[in-house]
Amino acid sequence: MKLRRGALRAALGLVLLPLLRPANAVEPISLGLAIAGAAASALTGFISYPRLYCYFRDPPSSLLILWSLLPALQENLDRKLFGQHLVNKVVVKAVKGFLNNTNAKKPLALSLHGWTGTGKNFVSKLVAESIYKRGLQSKYVHQFVATLHFPHAHSINLYKDQLQSWIRGNVSICPRSLFIFDEMDKMHAGLIDSIKPFLDYYELLDGVSYRQAIFIFLSNAGAEKITEVALDFWRNGKTREDIQLTDIQNALSVSVFNNKNSGFWHSTLIDRNLIDYFVPFLPLEYKHVKMCVRVEIESRGYAVDEDILTRIADEMTYFPREERIYSDKGCKTVDAKLDYYF
Repeated sequence: MKLRRGALRAALGLVLLPLLRPANAVEPISLGLAIAGAAASALTGFISYPRLYCYFRDPPSSLLILWSLLPALQENLDRKLFGQHLVNKVVVKAVKGFLNNTNAKKPLALSLHGWTGTGKNFVSKLVAESIYKRGLQSKYVHQFVATLHFPHAHSINLYKDQLQSWIRGNVSICPRSLFIFDEMDKMHAGLIDSIKPFLDYYELLDGVSYRQAIFIFLSNAGAEKITEVALDFWRNGKTREDIQLTDIQNALSVSVFNNKNSGFWHSTLIDRNLIDYFVPFLPLEYKHVKMCVRVEIESRGYAVDEDILTRIADEMTYFPREERIYSDKGCKTVDAKLDYYF
C-alpha cells in the first residue's frame, strides 16, 4: 500500500527530528508509541533501514551519528597522532569514502601495522568515535584480543564457530558494526580465515549483508619491514614525509603473509585481496616522543615544564644501537613516566 506524500513527510519528521538535535537533548524513544494511520506505517518501514534501525536499538547516549562526528576524525589525527602522515592520509580517506558510499561491494578492511606505541590502538579508538557517539563503548563496536579471547591452539575450531556466530549475529542486528582484532601477530594461524566469507564480495550470506561493516586488524607483524624502509629513506638523506604508501604497502603485505608468527600467515584474506589497506605506522623519533609527552602533560592540566619533558624523552631507549633514531616503545610508556614526575 502506497503512502501519500504528506503522510510520508510527517513520519520522516518524527523519525529524523531526534537525529538533528544535540546529543544531550535527545529524549528516549519508545517503539510502543502509538502513531496513527499512515505515519505509523511509514515509521515501521523506515526503522527497517540499517541506520535508523541501529538508532532505535541503541539508547540516546550511544547514538549512531555518522554525519556530525566524521570531521572530528581528521582533526583528532592532526592534533594527537604524531609522525604518521601515511596513517592520516589513508585512514581518513578510507573511512570517509566507505561511509559515504551507498553501494559498497564489500566491508571495509584495514590492517594497521607497526611497533608498539606508534598509535594503532589510538587510531582504532578514533575511528570508533567517528562512527558512534560512545566510541569503543558502543554496543556495535566489538573488540577481540588474541591472547584473551583465543588463547588455546587446541580450541581453534571452537573459536572459528564462535567468531562466525558472533559476527553474523551482530551484523544482523546492526549492519554498520565495527570489529577490531588486536594482537593479530599472536593469533593462531588459520583462525582469522574463518571470517573470509564476511569480507568477500557477496551481496547476501544466508540473508545477511555484511557490506556496511568495518573490520580493523592491529598487528606488530611487518614492523621490521616498515623500519627498513624508513631507515633507507633516512640514510639516503630523505625525510620520513617523503615516504609514500606505494613505497611500502606491497612489501608490507608480503612480509605479513610470509610471517609464521602472524595470524595472517598464508591467510586467504591477503591471498584473495580482501584487505583494502595495509596501513604502516612508522617508528617514532625523539621529536615525536617529546610531542607525546607535551600533549599528555597538557591533558593532565599541568603547565609544561620543558626540563621534565626533555628528561622523559631522554629516558626512553632508541634504536638502531648506533644511530639511536627510533623509540623502541614509541609513546607507550610516556603515561607511566609522567606519574613519576607528577
